[in-house]
Amino acid sequence: MSLVAPQRSAPLSAQVADQLRALIADGSWPLGSRIPPEHRLTEELGVSRNTVREALRALVHTGLLEARPGDGTYVRADSELRVSLGRRVAAGGLTDAFEVRALLERAGARRAAERATVDDIDGLRRLLAARDAAKSAGDLERFAEADFAFHRAVVAAGGNALLTELYEYLTTPITRTISESAALHEDGGVHARHAELLDAISAHDPDAAEACAEALLAHGMAALPTAGAGSENPEDTPR
Repeated sequence: MSLVAPQRSAPLSAQVADQLRALIADGSWPLGSRIPPEHRLTEELGVSRNTVREALRALVHTGLLEARPGDGTYVRADSELRVSLGRRVAAGGLTDAFEVRALLERAGARRAAERATVDDIDGLRRLLAARDAAKSAGDLERFAEADFAFHRAVVAAGGNALLTELYEYLTTPITRTISESAALHEDGGVHARHAELLDAISAHDPDAAEACAEALLAHGMAALPTAGAGSENPEDTPR
């Protein structure tokens, strides 16, 4: 996507901000990358430096960009909704995050059993195998990532793009809840329940799939530490 000179019928800074937001959303400016300096943006857009600065300030305020004095401006997030939800969930603590996760995953498991394709189910089998391998290796970080990938794929198999998008926006706090509970050592019953969830989806049994998801989440909720819940600083939400 290339930048174009904004129209004069709307605030120039808002039009510039919209274009920069689009560059972030479509990956032209990847997460963590440094964006072009102000003078280059000014030249490409054909507007004043003040207009560019105002647009950049707006995106810094929303959390999409981060200004680093003496270094430049970097892409901090690819979605304002992701930033807002991440901050809100972090402020609410692990229990609130897990309750939201439970609502999304129960619905996702049921829809996956109703709509999952052969390719979806094959993908879930591979992800569950990766989860098992990380558990056997005792690699907690990799295990948490693999566990999230499996549950995310369950939600995605339901074919509801909005539900999947919301689940992805909660990646950071949800992965944190997985890490916290997994650190307490998953027992054999929980391990087997993941396989049962996959079997229910493969059998296209929505009731069984939802019941498996609910049982897994109930175990995770019971394993969460209660001390310090809600104490996380929203600004500490990983980028």
